[in-house]
Amino acid sequence: MGTQVVIPHTSLSAEALRGVIEEFVTREGTDYGEHEHSLEQKHARVTRQLEAGEVVIVFDAETESVGLMRREQLKGLLRERDEPRERPKR
Repeated sequence: MGTQVVIPHTSLSAEALRGVIEEFVTREGTDYGEHEHSLEQKHARVTRQLEAGEVVIVFDAETESVGLMRREQLKGLLRERDEPRERPKR
C-alpha cells in the first residue's frame, strides 16, 4: 500500500470534482442496492457523502491515482499500515 493523502473536496475545481465522482459512480461493480439509480442520483449521493465527511478523496502516491474511500475504511488502512510488524524469530 502506498502513501495516501486526503484531498479536501473543496480544494478541487467543480470540473475536477465532477470527474472524480463520475469515475467512481460509473466504475464496474459499484453497488447501490436493489434499485437502479441515474448518474445524477449517484453523483448527488456521493456529493452529500463528501460534504458530510463520510467519504474522502484519496490520492495514492505509489500508484499516482485518485479515488474515493469511506472515512472509516481509510482509518482502518492507516491503522494497519502504522501497526508495528512482528520481527521473525531466530
